[in-house]
Amino acid sequence: MSVLEARFVRGLIAVLVWGGLWACPHVGRAESKVDKALAARKADAKQFFSKRVTPFIKKYCLECHQNRRPTEAGLSFDPALRSPGHAAFSEKWKKSAARVKTHDMPPEGLDQPTDDERQMFAEWLQKVKYLSPKDPGPFVIRRLTKTEYGNTLHDLFGVDPNIVASLPDEVSGEGYLNSLSPLQLEQYLAISENVLNQVLAPEGEPPTKIQQQLFGEPPPSGTDAQATAGKVALSLARKAYRRPPSTAEIDVLLKVFDLGRQNKLSYYASCRLMLKAILVSPQFLFITPAKEIETEKGIVPLDDFQLASRLSYLLWATMPDEELMALADQGKLHEPPVLKDQVRRMLMAPRSRALFDGFGAQWLKLGNLHERTFDPEKFPQMNAALRTAMYDEARLFFESIVRENRSVANFIDSDFTFLNENLATIYGLEKTVTGPEMRKVSLTNGNRGGILGMPGVLAATSFPNRTSPVNRGVWVLEQVLGDHVPPAPPNVPSLEKQDQKQVASLTLRERTELHRSEAVCANCHRLLDPIGFGLENFDAIGRWRDQDENGQAIDASGELPGGKHFSNPQELKAIIAEQNAKFSRNLVERLLAYALCRRLEGYDEIVIDELMQKIAKDDYRMQTLITEVVTSYPFTHRRIE
Repeated sequence: MSVLEARFVRGLIAVLVWGGLWACPHVGRAESKVDKALAARKADAKQFFSKRVTPFIKKYCLECHQNRRPTEAGLSFDPALRSPGHAAFSEKWKKSAARVKTHDMPPEGLDQPTDDERQMFAEWLQKVKYLSPKDPGPFVIRRLTKTEYGNTLHDLFGVDPNIVASLPDEVSGEGYLNSLSPLQLEQYLAISENVLNQVLAPEGEPPTKIQQQLFGEPPPSGTDAQATAGKVALSLARKAYRRPPSTAEIDVLLKVFDLGRQNKLSYYASCRLMLKAILVSPQFLFITPAKEIETEKGIVPLDDFQLASRLSYLLWATMPDEELMALADQGKLHEPPVLKDQVRRMLMAPRSRALFDGFGAQWLKLGNLHERTFDPEKFPQMNAALRTAMYDEARLFFESIVRENRSVANFIDSDFTFLNENLATIYGLEKTVTGPEMRKVSLTNGNRGGILGMPGVLAATSFPNRTSPVNRGVWVLEQVLGDHVPPAPPNVPSLEKQDQKQVASLTLRERTELHRSEAVCANCHRLLDPIGFGLENFDAIGRWRDQDENGQAIDASGELPGGKHFSNPQELKAIIAEQNAKFSRNLVERLLAYALCRRLEGYDEIVIDELMQKIAKDDYRMQTLITEVVTSYPFTHRRIE
């Protein structure tokens, strides 16, 4: 890279990223009307809060959780009492209700609510959402993730997506960090230089094929080179920005071109400098609106180009294809029937694997399966090939439910999975499944089938040298049923800290029961342990066993709240499958949060209620679930702020 390029591009980054020239203008919000049903529920929620929740908080919570007396938890109910429906308190209400439900709060020794009072406080979660105004939530011009950035460079120039390997790994979806550090800006600069070196010929050499497609032929001597460059800038920016560029954006790029010409660079070298400016611009690195909107309204629909990008990066983790862009050009993509057709088309394409790699693996907590540590003496089988097969089993299973439009109930219980010979050994099916390729396999063992009995999931919820009933119980409650499990209290000793001589003859179940005999542990464990022990027939890497490593018989029986009894994984799965609506809601909430790259709050809960009614009518089918999320109000609208 020349000194001119380095100096200019760094200056360009400073102007574009830190100068704020690309930011959307702030426009005051306008209050929207609510229908009569929502108005009635809002009035009911206000009354419920003032007459029941407020006295509960003042009696049992406020002594410790107030501004004048900060606590270790850092939770104060003072502002929530003033504005209970504010979006900032959504997560606090959920966590507080979870602690009250498990008898974790109020602490032992203080006045305790009755069971009816605890139930009332839990019911508040179903009412507080009606105090929120209709709002698509905070709008953020989102940056491309590492994976999306690599895929987009591949689609534009044909380079290996791993060209972005130097960037730090990221977690996409809810909780995604949108900021850019100075180090990342330097990395983007280096990556763009690497890309251009691969696809463009060095100065003085004949242009590549790709180079001619990007820049065209140099204009004849004596003609207006800027006019030709303007057409090139328009073509390049439209592809890279995934939308028509504005006149101001083209003017910036032409200034880059002119700077090159003023410094005696050739036409191709000046175009190269212009393309590099595009690749480090926020318009490329972020998903930006097609144009600024002048309106008195505070909330507007996404323009079709931004909707195309939001959809494409959700389902494919890359830029929109020609069909999406054509529909955006025609102004038709936002039409619900058209949008739904595109969702179905995209889900059937091979690139929809991105939905599992981004969302599915994160939901099932399989993203770090390759890096997890396992005792090599106890589990020598856990090599890279087996871990890959475990991951691929979950991916192919997820994709089959999506593409075959099955009910989400199949995630809990099904009669098939995907195996190769390596993974079949974990299932005890090595005699019937041979070869390295993954293929669909019918299952006859009722204890298998579904995500609860998948080796990858079972391994991801284990310790390096043994199973963890607690981890597995938490996983089922949170990832499957969507419950909020309070974190373990500080300074609680692990099982390994027990007197090993005293517990030498005890089973893992007996050791855990001894552990939960402490009052501080008992409340949560009475929910977690039965589920975890219901899966104890599966060892730390998912193999079936009737005895533990000490030769003692496995006891997988248990009882769940409500008097539901089970004695093996098959019966546990049946009980969980009965909560299909709860499981489906959890999946919808997680997918919507992933699609919006933020936590759900306030009005989002009302949106979820509406989505669930539509999804339930179609037997909770997966394509319907995804389509309803994509056509939902928060996904298709934004604040102008």
